[in-house]
Amino acid sequence: MTEPIRVLHIVSALERGGAETLIMNIYRHIDRKNVQFDFITHSDKPGDFDQEIKEMGGTIYQIPSLGASGPIRYLKELINIMSANNYAAIHAHTDFQSGFPALAAKICKIKHRICHSHSNNWLQDGWKGLLMLKVLQFLIKISATKLCSCSEEAATFLFGNSSKVHILKNGININEFLTADEGCKEQILNELSVPSHSKIIGHIGRFSESKNHHFLLKVLKQMVEKDPAYIALLVGEGPLRKTIELEAVRLGLQNHVRFLGVRSDIPKLIKAFDLFLFPSKFEGFGIVLLEAQCSGIPCVVANTVPKSTDIGLGLVTFLPLEENVARWCNCIEQSLKMEKPNQNLIFNNISKYGFNIRDNVHDWINLYGLRSVG
Repeated sequence: MTEPIRVLHIVSALERGGAETLIMNIYRHIDRKNVQFDFITHSDKPGDFDQEIKEMGGTIYQIPSLGASGPIRYLKELINIMSANNYAAIHAHTDFQSGFPALAAKICKIKHRICHSHSNNWLQDGWKGLLMLKVLQFLIKISATKLCSCSEEAATFLFGNSSKVHILKNGININEFLTADEGCKEQILNELSVPSHSKIIGHIGRFSESKNHHFLLKVLKQMVEKDPAYIALLVGEGPLRKTIELEAVRLGLQNHVRFLGVRSDIPKLIKAFDLFLFPSKFEGFGIVLLEAQCSGIPCVVANTVPKSTDIGLGLVTFLPLEENVARWCNCIEQSLKMEKPNQNLIFNNISKYGFNIRDNVHDWINLYGLRSVG
């Protein structure tokens, strides 16, 4: 029996973030008898997808991050792994650091070296930060054979105005969200001890600066003052979770917020939302916004989120973060009155806009020079 061709993905951690969720969606849909994925991760803790990856035949390598090990040691670790395996391609998802895996792969004579931009923001200010970004961008330029991105915004951020960037759509498994039982809302609310008459504002995202939970709580505070039936369900983990929990208490919102941690039942959980609130300071794309629309949930979103996330169902309203909180609250109230689109329209629009994961698989396989496989 012929061994499958192997592709190595480099990620920061195998958590339930947007990029990792996307890669796993692709992994589940490829023909794994012909193509297999391995992973390099920088986390020394078990990941959310570790068990599933091993069951599907993938291998996970854990190495210290670039910041923890320094560039020389980091490059050596990458080369050791790549040189010990016969990889057809490497696919780096570490944004501005992805030039290092591409360089290691070039040294190991791996033919297909893909750098993938999933973000549109650089957090280091000042001339030193800008200089570092330029150096890292140059490393990508001389080492990668292919550049791809989840959106035009993320492409411009990492690669500049290059015409060589391939926009890879962040597809989702449509049926997962369309077939989730509408009756599961009652089950979810019972599980969380939330009254059935509550108005549920949902958010899914890592507790980090970019997701802007502080602003979300300000909006919730005003909504609760208008109507105590509002409750926010916040899904995710991250370094700022404790800070946000304390902020919720300071604002007197402890009875109006549920911190749910990482969840594996997102399709069911979204059905419990009456509205999805997404006030991110920046986003490379925002795949969770697709999932919310696929579930028929109205969305109020910061205009920092790429407009390409809107699949034309009339469910998404974009607002500036500079807009006053009262404007956001008014928009939430109006959005809750929206009529839910039917399932046929949802399926057709997601497919038409190119976000059906079954269609996206072939684009990914083509990146690795494997057009006859998948």
